[in-house]
Amino acid sequence: QLQLVESGGGLVQPGGSLRLSCAASGFTLDSYAIGWFRQAPGKEREGVSCINSIGGITNLADSVKGRFTISRDNAKNTVFLQMNSLKPEDTAVYYCAAKRVPFCSAYVFRNMDYWGKGTLVTVSS
Repeated sequence: QLQLVESGGGLVQPGGSLRLSCAASGFTLDSYAIGWFRQAPGKEREGVSCINSIGGITNLADSVKGRFTISRDNAKNTVFLQMNSLKPEDTAVYYCAAKRVPFCSAYVFRNMDYWGKGTLVTVSS
């Protein structure tokens, strides 16, 4: 069974950091573009960042540039999202998703094949 499982969410104070993980089971991620998405309460889901199968990065959310960094460790079959300088407006459920293509693009972001169930990030004092 092909699965993506996110972890690492939680409650953090403004200005703090979290590192989210997206672990794959049932398939290997090295042939997949992987994206991180988030959905805040009452808002539509938005793309945050995407990493190519060989490591190139596409950041889609201007609001996270300079604060969030996506990376991957194909040996561990895991993709990460390092989130620094967190703000209350970063509060959301964060999802990872995968598509078996080498490169990220707007089309890829709209047509991901596999999704995790999400992990909640709450930024609050």
